Amino acid sequence: MDTTIDVKAFAPSGATNGYRDIHRKIKYESELNKGFKNRVAELSHGEKLYSCIQCGTCSAACPVSHYMDYTPRKIIQMVREGFKSEVLSSSTVWLCASCYACTQECPKGIKITDVMYALKREAISGGIYPKRFPSAVLAGSFFKQVLSFGRNSEGPLLLKMYMKTNPLMLFKNMKLGFKLWKTGRLSLKTEKTCKKGDLKKLLSDIDKQREEVTL
Repeated sequence: MDTTIDVKAFAPSGATNGYRDIHRKIKYESELNKGFKNRVAELSHGEKLYSCIQCGTCSAACPVSHYMDYTPRKIIQMVREGFKSEVLSSSTVWLCASCYACTQECPKGIKITDVMYALKREAISGGIYPKRFPSAVLAGSFFKQVLSFGRNSEGPLLLKMYMKTNPLMLFKNMKLGFKLWKTGRLSLKTEKTCKKGDLKKLLSDIDKQREEVTL
């Protein structure tokens, strides 16, 4: 349910400069995913997720929180309340620098960085993430490449990322890419393992065991 409040209607005459429309999203309790917090806690071994006191220490410790659409504190609360689609489609989990500052400083011992990794996995598996967002596209392409060939090839991986996000960046970084290729630091060749089937079987067995534990 989306509502719009026109603050200009309440502003004094001639004092509407600087005002803007406020868009506020409201969700009914029946629309929330109440099992979402349990799923995230299971994936991140983060049962302490339920003990968050919303002190904001994680947001204060995070070096990139000012770039996020939701701070780590808000993400934790939204996970607990069941705002699944909003959390997985936000930029926050993809901007996480994995520095573990939030985990280190959390007074309740919540493994917030692990929660962010769990949310990334959920976003990729569900196809719910910011479209054309470099970090999300890169993570998804990396996983598919390793699953298919058993190894990561940086050249093809970067090409896929740029083509799916911003093709113009290819031209911007072409000079740097040529230097890396010339010195042998970057290759356009797709590398493969000898026994790709064994890796796929291993990953498949892990998924089956995870499903059995969930059931």
